[in-house]
Amino acid sequence: MNVNTAATVDVGATVTTRDVFEVAHGHRAATVGDEARARMHASHTALARMVEERRRIYGVTTGYGPLASHPISPEHAGELQRNLVYHLCTGVGKPLSRLHTRAMMVARAASLARGYSGVSETLFRTLLDCLDRDVVPVVPEMGTVGASGDLTPLAHVALAMLGEGEMWYRGERMPAAQALHAAGIRPITLGHKEGIALVNGTSCMTGIAAINAERAQRAADLALRLSVLFAECLGGRLEAWDPRFAVARPHAGQVTAHAALARWSAGSARLRANVQPPERLDESEARDGWLPEGELPQDPYTIRCVPQLVGAVLDVLTFHDNIVATELQSATDNPLVFADDEAILHGGNFYGQHVAFASDTLLLGVAKLAIHAERCIARITDRAQNQGLPSFLHGGPDGVNSGFMGAQVTASSLIAELRTRAVPASIQSVPTNANNQDVVTMGTIAARKTADVLDLVYLVLSIHALALAQAAELRGGQELAGFAPASRALVSWIRETAAPLVNDRPLSPDIERLAARLETVEWGSERWTEAESTPTHADELELVF
Repeated sequence: MNVNTAATVDVGATVTTRDVFEVAHGHRAATVGDEARARMHASHTALARMVEERRRIYGVTTGYGPLASHPISPEHAGELQRNLVYHLCTGVGKPLSRLHTRAMMVARAASLARGYSGVSETLFRTLLDCLDRDVVPVVPEMGTVGASGDLTPLAHVALAMLGEGEMWYRGERMPAAQALHAAGIRPITLGHKEGIALVNGTSCMTGIAAINAERAQRAADLALRLSVLFAECLGGRLEAWDPRFAVARPHAGQVTAHAALARWSAGSARLRANVQPPERLDESEARDGWLPEGELPQDPYTIRCVPQLVGAVLDVLTFHDNIVATELQSATDNPLVFADDEAILHGGNFYGQHVAFASDTLLLGVAKLAIHAERCIARITDRAQNQGLPSFLHGGPDGVNSGFMGAQVTASSLIAELRTRAVPASIQSVPTNANNQDVVTMGTIAARKTADVLDLVYLVLSIHALALAQAAELRGGQELAGFAPASRALVSWIRETAAPLVNDRPLSPDIERLAARLETVEWGSERWTEAESTPTHADELELVF
């Protein structure tokens, strides 16, 4: 990863989920401004003064957790902080992705930069240097209950900064001391409170949640574009997408969804116009006062209720993003140093319940996007419902080719996979730490589960996109006659990854490649840019509708 130092994010100022996403991907570099430096210096100085006065400060001049009743003289500060990191390095399982680990580091830097944690300039600078030079700790994904913060994963970050454990550097996994030396970074030595300041906070769950926020937004915007293409393939009615429905029911997400549907359907000749007032009943075929059956006046919910379904998801995204954005502006360790008031307060800002609830809620929202897509796939591939398209959208002779039959089954399977992950983590409290942590949040499990579900969502959306591209070409030929310009551009983009299914072929490679590519695009933009997850800026591709 080559970090783009031309653009920076001041982690001591207002930090957004988008900022975390871009720094984690290496699109921008993390820095810190003078105001935050001054706050951190004041906090560090105030803490040092109170330690010199031999004040009783949790985790600084006392032990930890149930052992906090044991006072510790300041002379043992280094050993106390180092042993905290050591005893918390108990994570298990496969490593967190480098993306999620970098996001955690950005979130931790943002928390420390609030100026309540008492850390030194040297420690903070080392954390930013690791981000800037892409020296990434190897952090096992399991082992935190999200109560006294993300103690376990953050301890593995601290351990690597000490020059112990392992790190990734230039694509290679190696001992941390070797990686730091290769990057020209000196290992840290922990001062008063610096161990607990690094490990005590919600930064792992918050960093992952920030990545989830951006991925979820792209998935929701993509779902709206695919909904237009789906409706065009089935001759849907524009009436149900009339923005006056949002006047009558003004949820913010629904308002946004109506506007997006109008934007992406503009110029379509395949969608039925909204004619008002409704046309009169045709009574020419009346028999004994009864009229014969005609066509249905409304579309199925997969078309008709898109503004309400995706609109609700957009509102969930807003709730989630507001929580995570607030968390990114927060100091989340314990105790906190209030330099201006000469106070050190012991409390529970490390408790990750806000992020836990938000992550569980986001999971439900993005899962519904996949559920909607799977129902669209089922309808567009079913000859009894797809209005004359071939069974399973197959090419070639009937019977010899099965088209998207297998892919439709996979979509159904993926829905079952994500539903099994939908049990909320935020209520799975298991008391621990000799009942000191007697109620916990499981916030990082919630954020990780949501990230896993988003992986599945993009696979379902990939199958949906492939099937719709096939259906659109069956309807409108290679020129996609009558389709909206936005839909034609979307199908053309899909075809850069996957050719039409003329004769059956294994679709797994197409599904996987397209799923990975779908989340590189900001689908809600009028001008949207596709960039690799690990950026090579010269290779960025801009597509304009």
